[in-house]
Amino acid sequence: MTTLTIMPSGKTMDAPEGVSLLKLINGVDPAEHTCSDACHLYVLEGRKGLSKITAEENGKLDMIVGASSKSRYACSATILGTEDVTVEVLTFV
Repeated sequence: MTTLTIMPSGKTMDAPEGVSLLKLINGVDPAEHTCSDACHLYVLEGRKGLSKITAEENGKLDMIVGASSKSRYACSATILGTEDVTVEVLTFV
């Protein structure tokens, strides 16, 4: 099982395959969430352990200030179960 580390708190948790980062970090099902800048985070380690970024997600990320090559939306990224993942949570509302 993949280990998810959430920075800056350093909290770690088991992350089952197929579960979104949004669900793991704050318990919200992506289907019940309106995607916005509020779920933007940085993947510090383990990018290959997450689902591939879609064209739609990439387009949304291109429109926000502060996005980088490490940026993902927590509602769009799911755990693949292939390697441990470390993320930096910026802000969640």
